[in-house]
Formats: sequence, structure tokens, C-alpha cells
Amino acid sequence: MTILSWFRVFTAKLQGLLRGRTPEEESGEIETHLSLLTERYVRQGMSPDEAAAVARRQFGNITSLRERQRDMQIVPELDSMWRDMQYGVRQLQRAPVFTTMAVMSLALGIGANTAIFQLIDAVRLRMLPVKAPHELAEVRMENTRGVTGGVTSASYPTVTNRIWEQIRERQQAFSGIFAWYMEDVNLAPGGEVRNVRMLYAGGDIFSTLGVQPAMGRLFTLQEDQMGCGAPGLVIGHGFWQREYGGSADVIGRTLTLSNHSFNIIGVTSANFFGMEVGRSFDLALPVCAIPLVRGNKIALDGPMWWFTVIGRLKPGWTLEQATAHTRGISPGVFEAALPANYPAARVKDFLGSKLNAIPAGSGVSQLRERYEQALWLLLAIAAMVLLIACANLASLLLARASSREREIAVRQSLGASRGRLVRQLLTENLLLALAGAALGAWLARTLSRLLVAYLSTGADPVFLDLALDWRVVGFAAGVALLTCLLFGLAPAIRATRTEPSAVMKAGGRGMTAGRERFPWRRALMAAQVALSLVLVTSALLFSRSLGNLMTLDPGFRSEGVLTARVVFQRRNLPPERYQPFKEELLARIRGIQGVQAVAMTQAIPLRDFEGGTTVWMEGEQGQGQRASLSRVGPGYFQTLEIRLLAGREFHARDRAGAPNVAIVNEAFARRFVAGANPVGRRFRIGAMAGSPETAYEIVGLVRDTKNANLREEFTPIAYTAPAQDPNWGPGGRILIRSRLPESGIVAQVRRVLNEINPAITVSFQSFHSIVESTILRERLMATLSGFFGLLALLLGCIGLYGILSYSVASRTNEIGIRMALGAERRSVFWMILREALLLTAAGVAVGLPMIF
Repeated sequence: MTILSWFRVFTAKLQGLLRGRTPEEESGEIETHLSLLTERYVRQGMSPDEAAAVARRQFGNITSLRERQRDMQIVPELDSMWRDMQYGVRQLQRAPVFTTMAVMSLALGIGANTAIFQLIDAVRLRMLPVKAPHELAEVRMENTRGVTGGVTSASYPTVTNRIWEQIRERQQAFSGIFAWYMEDVNLAPGGEVRNVRMLYAGGDIFSTLGVQPAMGRLFTLQEDQMGCGAPGLVIGHGFWQREYGGSADVIGRTLTLSNHSFNIIGVTSANFFGMEVGRSFDLALPVCAIPLVRGNKIALDGPMWWFTVIGRLKPGWTLEQATAHTRGISPGVFEAALPANYPAARVKDFLGSKLNAIPAGSGVSQLRERYEQALWLLLAIAAMVLLIACANLASLLLARASSREREIAVRQSLGASRGRLVRQLLTENLLLALAGAALGAWLARTLSRLLVAYLSTGADPVFLDLALDWRVVGFAAGVALLTCLLFGLAPAIRATRTEPSAVMKAGGRGMTAGRERFPWRRALMAAQVALSLVLVTSALLFSRSLGNLMTLDPGFRSEGVLTARVVFQRRNLPPERYQPFKEELLARIRGIQGVQAVAMTQAIPLRDFEGGTTVWMEGEQGQGQRASLSRVGPGYFQTLEIRLLAGREFHARDRAGAPNVAIVNEAFARRFVAGANPVGRRFRIGAMAGSPETAYEIVGLVRDTKNANLREEFTPIAYTAPAQDPNWGPGGRILIRSRLPESGIVAQVRRVLNEINPAITVSFQSFHSIVESTILRERLMATLSGFFGLLALLLGCIGLYGILSYSVASRTNEIGIRMALGAERRSVFWMILREALLLTAAGVAVGLPMIF
């Protein structure tokens, strides 16, 4: 038979199966042939009865012919499978309690695993939704030994603008290359801040990535020229839908940012969210627009680390070749990009820096760095819960198979093979797994969205594309099939292993039937106890870690402190009026009844990390040592209740024109002056964001505080007076300690700001909530591991109850005889309880080595 002929026969059989011919229709053709043959013999002179008998003898065995006809019209394997599924559905319908418990257990296990895997897929496994993402590579510095200067709020500031411009001019490995930087900008003209995400892109970002506009056009390389006026603004698809309702006439409208109007020229495609996984941009402008939006004469050519650089490899180029090329052009790049006033001690390291090329097809992500390891660990924990659920179901199926022994024995006696019976039982299990997977998929969609909402904070919302892809679908299908095999195969094989004669004899005895099968269920129960012990212990450890962080003394007191970020850029004050205006503003807030202390700062601990700089003590040469730099105003240490150990705090006389002063912490003293009192000593720092090297006198020593996060060791911090910084712009963060409730102090501060000038924009956040957000990962691990631990414990208890209940039911006659012979209720109770204790002890014995 040719392939074409075979395909036609198979198609015809499949159509016959799908058409579902009834037995009457299948026998109609045979009856027609018999009647025609009978009529022919009647015409030959036979009587009707004789003709019918001869026709039947000639036609042959009608039953056999009907079976052959049916086999020719359908695919036997598919028909058999279909009948197995129908039979399995009827069997599951007869046991609604068992079916409900099985489906719910599987749905919880499969749903939890799929939800966590969906997050892992979105954060780590999925490539960027751009053209040929595997061709993208990031150009970054191999090490940061020569780095000094200012760091922006960007997630991945790897190069300065001058380094980026030199890379763009000298590189030959990439067909297209761009730099990008993302930050929050305020759209509100005054009052409450309304932040959106701004993507600044240098180079031909959209054509390099192959991004097409949904409407209008996207800006190009030619529009990104230093000194540009007001370049065209591109808006993200989500922002377009949210703010303009998807209106078709959005092109040509204007948006005002920092007193500059920008015309909207295009809308990006729906699937493009930028280069950072976990964040999505709302607006996009060329790099040349940064000074316009920031409005503080920002020096793009200074030692400010802004951008991440990504390029598309030229055809035929490999990542190794691109790395060799970028390393080859590094000397020329860094020599040309050396800023003025760069610290002499760091010049050699800066000029010796090397560029490297690394894969960038999956983008960059702080969310990935912060949560990837935790998500993989949670997936392992969820898998253990699923194993416990499978062990539970296997135990239930063993008990259920025992109740169906007579049915299986009868089917074996009638000629059913063992493989055929195993397939039937596995089909029932597959139906359970499919039902659990379907419900679990719905549950996973809900859980994954809840997890994203859990990871999001008001100040840092998380954006993840949770659309299904082949990896998530394949994972869910694979888990469903694996669970079917895990909880169904062993019971199916065990149920069909017993000889029919033995089943009949055991049924006749009726004394202790089924006890020989208890070792399987006891082993499963011990495994459940062991896994439950591991999960509960893990949950306790995660909870203890969270508790340690929550009770940790960070060196300051966050309770009762409100943070307010104010910007008065729209007042168009001259720079020399910035500091007097801030002092007036603080004085007005300090006058609010219930306010205990007020201070202004450029950075808030645990939220705004200003970055490190190189510090040399007076008379010291060489490489220097790293320390964090934080600009804080008078009253800062009092507001956060940071204890002053020696010297003095900042006061109003520490302003521009006065000698530069600094306050340092204990870690600074330990590293730079061997723990001695540093008050009166002098140090200097490297160039920062265009400022020359600066010397400071230490006037105070304060206790150590956490700076970047609660998990870090105490690091050296030098606090300087922002009033002495010529680059301190029109705004800052105000810390307010008050006895008033948060809503009350917010209303009072907003009233004061409106009285001063309605154009002042402000955003509020509790300092305590900022501290809480830094332990979000630990809280997530403690919460989910605790939930999984309790779920595992519940499943283990249900499993233990099930095996004991089945054991007692199987031994009813034995127990009755024991009591008839004089056994007391207490001894029977202890016999059953002892079995539970032995199973639990066996599980603990297995689980303890897994913990340690």
C-alpha cells in the first residue's frame, strides 16, 4: 500500500470514528446484502425460507463480519482510547468525593508550579520581543576600577555620555548601536506628582531593534544631536491606551515637560516595552533632550554614568569577535572620553579600562537579579508540594484499586491482558491530571498576577508580559503528564499484578484482605512526612530570616517619618535663590503644629543610593578607598534619630563660600583612621559630575546606619552639606518627623506648599514603607514558603488519616475478633495509634538528613 493510499484509508477510518455510526447503521449494509442475495435465490426457484437460509450460510458469520466491517471503518487504537476515556469518566463520576479531592490537589500543585514558572519565564527565559534578539549584545566595562563620578538613578548606568559617543564613532562590529537610560519624570503642572517612565535613547534605537510604530513615526539617529530644540516625542502603546484611550488623533498633540512642549510624533507597537524586563516606558525622547527635561544645566560631558549601550551584531560577526574588537578600541575610547578634572590617582585605571561584549537578547533587569534565585527556589518548593500531592493520590488510588479487585479479576478472567487493564487505569488517571491541569492553568493565571502585584510597590510598579508562550504551555502539559505517571503508574501496575484466583480466595476469607499491600502505602506516607518536614522547616527558616531583618537595628528610626519629594523648577528661580527658598520652605513646614523635626536631603537611606566615590585622607596618595557620599541638610540626624557620637551636626552657616565640611560614620572612621576620632581630620574626594576634586574637614562623627539595603554590612559614609554643592538643583527630599497621623501631616504639608506656590510639585511616602519595601524578597519567600509548608502539612495529615482509615476498615474483622477474645478498647486504640507514630517517626528519620 502506498503512502497516499494508506493516508486515504486512515482518513476514512478517522471520519468513521468521528461520525460515530450507531450499531443499527453498521448492520444496515449487511442486512441489505442478505436481502438482495435472498431475492436472487428466490428468483432461481427456492422458497423464501430456504433462500434466506442459503443466503445466510453463503454470507458467513454475521457477527464476525460486523466486527471486520467496523475495524475497516475506524482506527481501532483511537476507538479503544475513546472508549477507555468514556469508561473512565463514568468511573470518576461514581466517586465524586475522590474525584474532587484529586482534582483540587492536582490543581493546587500544578497551578502553583505553573504560576512560578510563568514568572521565571517572563523574568529570565523569554527573549525581548524585538527582531532577532539573539543578535543583540551589550557593550560594558570589564571592570569599574577606574570609575569615579556621579551615578544617575538608571538601573544599569555602565558608561558616560562621552564614552558612548566614542563607542558609536569607533565601533565596527555592530550594524546598529544605541544607548539608553530610563527615569521617572513628572507630568503634573503642580501639586501632587504624577510620574511616568521616560526612556532616553541615543542612536538609532528603533530601527536597530526592528520596532515598528503603531501610529505616526519614531525618531531617528539624525534627530539626536546635541543642542537640539524640542525633538519629537514618542509614546508607549500602554500610555497611549491609558491616557488617550487609543485615540487616532494623538499624533501632533503636545505634552509639557519642565516648561518645554514636545510634539507627539508616534506610538510604539503594543509588544515593545523597552530594554528592561520588569519595567515599561511611557515616553521616549532622544538623549539630546535630557538637559531640556531636567532643566538644571546638566553636564552630559561630565563624569556622570548614564547609559547602557546595546548593539546588533553585523552579519557574520560572533560575540567573541565583537568582544575582541571592543577591547581593541578601548584605549582610544577611554583616552578621548577622559573628563576634565578627573582625579589624577584614578586616571591610569580609567585609561586602562576595557570594554566587553555580552549577550543582551533577554534584556537587563533589576527584578531578575533580585528575584531570580528566589523564584527558582520557590519552584523547587512548589515541586515538592506537588510530589506530596502525587504521593497522596497514589495512596488513595491504591485503596481504590483494592476495592476494584473483583472487577479487575473478572476482566482478566474474560481475557483482558494486563497491559490493557493498565492502560484503562492510566486513562482514568490521565483524566484526573487533565482536569487538574485545566483548573491549575486558571489558578496559575490568577496566582501569577497576584505575585506581580505583590512584587510591585507604589513607587516601583512591576511590568511583566504574562502572555502564554510555548515554554509555559509545554511546562504545564509536561507537569500534567508527569503527575499522571507519578501517582497513577504504580497503583495501576500493583492493581493488575494479583492473580484472579488469589483475589477470589482473599475475598472469600475476608479477614485481613489487602494487608499485604500496606507496605506501598506506608512507604508513600513516610515520604510525605519527610517532604512535609523539609518544607515546614524551610518555611521556619525563611520566617526567621525575615524576623531578623524586621528586628534589625538600621541605625535610624523610621517610624513616624514622612518623606516628601518637592520640585519647584516651574517657579523659574535663579540658582542663587534655590537655597534661600528651601530654607523658607523648611521653616514653614517646621511651624506646623505636631512637627518635631524637619530636614532636607538629596537621598533617602535604603531608597536613593547616591553611589560611591574615592576618598583620600589628608596627605595620602595612591589609589584611595571607596566610600559612599550622602548630601544631607541641617536637622537630618535629629529627624532620623541617628546618634551623634562626636563633634557637631550641620548648621545654616554650612553653605556655599564657607569651608567644606563633612560628617562621617563609624565605619568611615574604622577604615580611614583605624577607629580613632576623625573630627578635625581632612579628606578629599574625586571629581563628581563635573565638579573638581574637593577637600573636606570632618566636623562630626555619627553612628553607623544602613545605606543601600538592610542586608549589607555597615559601609563607610561621608555626609556633606548640600548647600555647599553648586549642582544642587531646584528640589530635594524632605524628611518630616511628626506626632500627627500620616494623612494629617500630608494634608498640612500640601496646604503649606499651595500657600507658598501652587506650581510646587510634591509626592509623599512613608519612610517606614520604604524600609518595608527593601525586605520584599524575604517577605515573599517567608509568605509563600509558609503557605506551601502548611499545604504540605495538610496534605500529609490527610494522607495519614487516609491510610489509617483504610487500614482500620480492612482489619474490621480482625479487630472484632481481638475484642471478642478479650482485647480492651485501649489496646486496640494503641495498636492503631502506634502505626501512626511509627509512620511519622519513619518520615522524620528520612526527612532530618535532608534538612541537615
